[in-house]
Amino acid sequence: MNDVVDKRFFGVTQVRILSGFARSSVVEQHILLSLVTHSFQKIDKMSKLKLNGKDLRKLGFPQSKAIAIAMEVMQKNYKHSTEQEVLYILGKLIANPEEYIDDAILGKIAAELVEKPDTTISLNPEAKPYEVYGKDKIDDGALEQMNVAMRLPVTLAGALMPDAHKGYGLPIGGVLATANSVIPYAVGVDIGCRMCLSVFDMPARYIADNDKSLMRLLNEKTLFGAGKEFKDTTDHEVLDRKEFDEVPFLQRLKQKAVKQLGTSGSGNHFAEFGVVDIASPDSELGLPVGKYMSLLTHSGSRGLGATIAGHYTKLAMEKCKLPQEAKHLAWLDLDTQEGMEYWLSMNLAGDYASACHHTIHKKIADYFKIQPLKMVENHHNFAWKETLDGKDVIVHRKGATPAGKGELGIIPGSMTAPGFIVSGKAERAALNSASHGAGRLLSRTMAKNSITKNELTKILADNGVTLIGGGLDEAPHAYKNIHQVIDAQSTLINVVASFTPKIVKMDGN
Repeated sequence: MNDVVDKRFFGVTQVRILSGFARSSVVEQHILLSLVTHSFQKIDKMSKLKLNGKDLRKLGFPQSKAIAIAMEVMQKNYKHSTEQEVLYILGKLIANPEEYIDDAILGKIAAELVEKPDTTISLNPEAKPYEVYGKDKIDDGALEQMNVAMRLPVTLAGALMPDAHKGYGLPIGGVLATANSVIPYAVGVDIGCRMCLSVFDMPARYIADNDKSLMRLLNEKTLFGAGKEFKDTTDHEVLDRKEFDEVPFLQRLKQKAVKQLGTSGSGNHFAEFGVVDIASPDSELGLPVGKYMSLLTHSGSRGLGATIAGHYTKLAMEKCKLPQEAKHLAWLDLDTQEGMEYWLSMNLAGDYASACHHTIHKKIADYFKIQPLKMVENHHNFAWKETLDGKDVIVHRKGATPAGKGELGIIPGSMTAPGFIVSGKAERAALNSASHGAGRLLSRTMAKNSITKNELTKILADNGVTLIGGGLDEAPHAYKNIHQVIDAQSTLINVVASFTPKIVKMDGN
């Protein structure tokens, strides 16, 4: 056998030699073993190229992943060369990497060494002015986030609602108008999270007289918790939407959407029976004065929306490089394929969230064998195409309620505090928006550490509220005073009616 052995040839030859090994004489076996050992020694001697980072740094390689790439490329493609030969080649490459960019082998190393242009998009030096409602109750973190958002090149206008607190990217309670662009994290992770209220032609006293059966209904007609799915699914026209077929990313999400239709999630999501109090005969609800048993739900687009948000946020951050403090505000241009895909997906998730609420409310209405006298619902965590000062804009409302002229919405308080049905006043400074709730006063950790279970039980009893599930992080004291929050936006909304919770179901047992 030649001293220079082709390893691919030898791999085949070895099999052929050893296949006859057992049939050979002792002398022949010694000769064969000697030949195999000698040939492998030659191959091993030739193929063991040893490089280390220290040698490459001496050549001028920066302390970066270029060293690892260079070692991988050279050991794979120059394994029969000597260390000196390889270092000579790398020395020439490091001296002028631009010359090797198109090299089939060395181009991968050169690409890592060539100085890349800075593609970071600069923020405007000053934040555009914006209105802040209830500023004395808003934490500095939320204000800082809003100031960054108002420096984006695509930002046209903004506002901060009185329930605002720090979030990711845009603060919760932030409203942002942009030019032909959508910011996934300014919409939020729970796309289309919404409130839905059904007012029934049933007296308020029905709740106290039938509390056990109503508790059972809340436990049976929806599911709480991350990832929860129904075994027996419900049909709805939203599941037949063409986007599930036309947007490639959505195709794999349809089955999860089918199984989670009508579920409610975790965190601050709830389903509760309570009392709607209509005090004015001129109420925009169009119902007589009185107190009505009602169902109020709060939840979003479940796993469908969360997966959409995660995918397109990552895509936006890859395509739209922003300074560190603004990275979560990366946007997608609506003229791009990715931007239109997100827009279609976001709208599907919003309609799916609505379908989840309608499914829950229908199950409960069917149990009573009646239809609601009135249903009121509204999105938050969404983006809308609207007109501002005669221009087409994209308005993001992350934890904010649409409040156009006469537009009805629901602003809840806490598990013991009342919520309010409101009518919008179309205030331009607020971009036709209002708060989406009372807003957190304490973080979840702070809330858990500042109240005991016994204390929460007493607060619930004092307010005549039955809680199913829930946790200390959702205790009433974790939220701002809803009356102060409503007062802070008197120029944005009119109060139409109140809703007082009585039986509250949240995630947990």
